[in-house]
Amino acid sequence: MLGFLLIAYIFNFLDRQILGILAGPIIADLKLTDAQFGAIGGIAFAILYSFLGIPLAMLADRTSRSRVIAGSLAVWSAFTALCGSATSFIQLFIFRLGVGVGEAGGVAPAYALIADYFPPQRRARALAIFSLGIPLGLALGTLIGAYLAAWVNWRAAFIVMGAAGVLLAPIMLWVVRDVPRPKTPSAAAPRLSETFPLIARKPAFWLMAAAASCSSLAGYGLALWTPSVLERSFGFSLIERGQFLASIFLIGGTAGVFLGGVLADKLGAGDKRWYAWLPAVAWLVTAPLFALGLLSENATAAWLLLLIPNALNILWLGPVTTAVQHLVPQQLRSTASASFLLINNFIGLGVGPTLIGWLSDNYKVRFGDEALRYASVSVIGFYVLAALLMFLASRRITQTWVEDEAAPA
Repeated sequence: MLGFLLIAYIFNFLDRQILGILAGPIIADLKLTDAQFGAIGGIAFAILYSFLGIPLAMLADRTSRSRVIAGSLAVWSAFTALCGSATSFIQLFIFRLGVGVGEAGGVAPAYALIADYFPPQRRARALAIFSLGIPLGLALGTLIGAYLAAWVNWRAAFIVMGAAGVLLAPIMLWVVRDVPRPKTPSAAAPRLSETFPLIARKPAFWLMAAAASCSSLAGYGLALWTPSVLERSFGFSLIERGQFLASIFLIGGTAGVFLGGVLADKLGAGDKRWYAWLPAVAWLVTAPLFALGLLSENATAAWLLLLIPNALNILWLGPVTTAVQHLVPQQLRSTASASFLLINNFIGLGVGPTLIGWLSDNYKVRFGDEALRYASVSVIGFYVLAALLMFLASRRITQTWVEDEAAPA
């Protein structure tokens, strides 16, 4: 079950990151400004992705989490393939809206399904394994997208990746099964009217959501635009950009995500505040290293400096997603996760890529060809803000923690 959910999550981020590595040829072919491309990678994806997450999570809580996940995979993959047919800014914007519609139903139900399968003492590690889909998807999307675009064109990259996801969807539906849930009225029909007021009264929720949003604003923005920084400031070819970033995502990202889950399970068993302390410390180290890496004039030094923050900036996934699961009773977890993801993704995905693109266009008068590099550095301060918010959340986690009602079947 966990393995197939991981594969689906890899496709989730593969279909996101492929846009970033193909920025150069897409901008040139469709004659886009950086602000327009930032809107396609940011707000176009985030609008429906964020707000449809809650109704789809409620549907998953009421019906079948596994069916919602498989159906979502088919939808976002189909729209990814359609991106390869876009001939204008408007068309690509609309198709990215469709990708967001599909991906809205893929994450929150998966979080809840994993929480159903794994006991609390192993839950952060299980969620961290699932979250490996982020660095693996980023790495594969970067590498495969670069090679397909170099061998054929950028349109072929979208079509191939989208078609593969559509073929995977029915296999997901066959393999992944729901765990029987408690037969209570709230389990049968959880409502947003009962879930959101419950979590809204908990300051830990708002602080964790705000912290994760600040981190994601910087993280999603840098993920989309770093390939273009490598092209414009370092002179990398498409294949060189793919190899450079794929190696960083694969080595740093996978190590950081898994380490976060293991440490959270071990340290959090003794003190729940570690679920917040771990990401806070990681973000404080991330900020200066990202800045040094992006401002470096040497490609080798840049690779070494960017490797560590690409591990630490997503270390939060296992600890924080586990903590969110424990803000509400078991039967309300999909909806609670979707409420958290709405805030995180609307701010992180919607604002981050769009802000960097807008800053790049406005910095060109002062910085010329280096405008995008300095626009990217400008958002790194959000990691420091994220750390401060998470330290504040650590003071609230223990008093709001909800233990499992019973061990999973």
